[in-house]
Amino acid sequence: MGLLTIGAFAKASRLSPKALRLYDELGLLTPARVDPTNGYRRYDPQQLEQARLVAWLRRLGVPLAQIRQICVLEAPAAAWEVRAYWARVEADVAARRDLAAFLIDHLSRKDPEMTLSVKPLEIRYAALSDAGLVRESNQDTAYAGSRLLAVADGFGGGGAPASAAAIDVLKSLETDGIPAGNLLNALEDTVQQAQQAVHGIAAADPAPQQVGTTLTAMLWTGTQLALVHIGDSRAYLLRDGEFLQITHDHTAVQSMVDEGRISAEEAASHPQRSLLARALAGAGEATPEVRLHDARPGDRYLLCSDGLSGVVPPEALRRVLSTVSDPEQAVRELIALANRSGGPDNVSCVVADVLEPRQ
Repeated sequence: MGLLTIGAFAKASRLSPKALRLYDELGLLTPARVDPTNGYRRYDPQQLEQARLVAWLRRLGVPLAQIRQICVLEAPAAAWEVRAYWARVEADVAARRDLAAFLIDHLSRKDPEMTLSVKPLEIRYAALSDAGLVRESNQDTAYAGSRLLAVADGFGGGGAPASAAAIDVLKSLETDGIPAGNLLNALEDTVQQAQQAVHGIAAADPAPQQVGTTLTAMLWTGTQLALVHIGDSRAYLLRDGEFLQITHDHTAVQSMVDEGRISAEEAASHPQRSLLARALAGAGEATPEVRLHDARPGDRYLLCSDGLSGVVPPEALRRVLSTVSDPEQAVRELIALANRSGGPDNVSCVVADVLEPRQ
């Protein structure tokens, strides 16, 4: 079969001539021949497969620059890249779904009658931090108050002051009256201040690029929890007997799991499982996840550093949270579990129960 005109090739590939001209200019799909006199483009029928791949990738919403990279890969490597892209899309959609749910709920409560009918819930809480059985010092910080729940896991020479500073900045939100509609903005602003505080501590360290902290915190409004998360500390929810991890680890190994490069089972024993992809650190900028979570009476939340989640299986965490009713006793039992498992790291946790308001 001879070369196809741009019109015939457009029809066969289901790409418009305009799109084909754009992809030629970008180097995505170069014609087999361009007439030097009239500039007419002609395509080899064997280019149809690549043209269809470009069309499918565009339909997925893949940016043109990334399509260029995918198109030069062998099929298995290209498949990995598409899988990784789609994992990022799904994570973004999940975050926007939470925001959409918040906006719907927030706007619905603009109804005065509905606003009057909503009674703020209460929380009962406890926090505890322990050095563990191996580390000489404790670089974790755990905090629980009437409005703020937080765990931070510091690292580097200034890890302890970094974790403490990040949470100290967030404590300012406990005294400030924040309208529900401005909750996310206030939290994002405060997290930026926390990052600046960590930068200041790192600057005084001989190896500032190695100083930083994870941060997992919840700000309580009485009806909702605003969640901020960066690093590999975690937040869990026990609701109606179901135990769920509601944060996503920002580690290099978790990224490999998301992209399908390794399994969750392989990640648990991977030698680089503690290597962070994001944290509040002395070098560079990193953006924490900030989103809203609706709370219900009967909910129980666990925030913890990886000194707990890294050595105690989820089923054992669920068992303690399901059977030990008092938060103070629960945090003591959780830390004891980590230490009975060898206590290789600092371990911190916060347990908070959501309660019906007292009459």
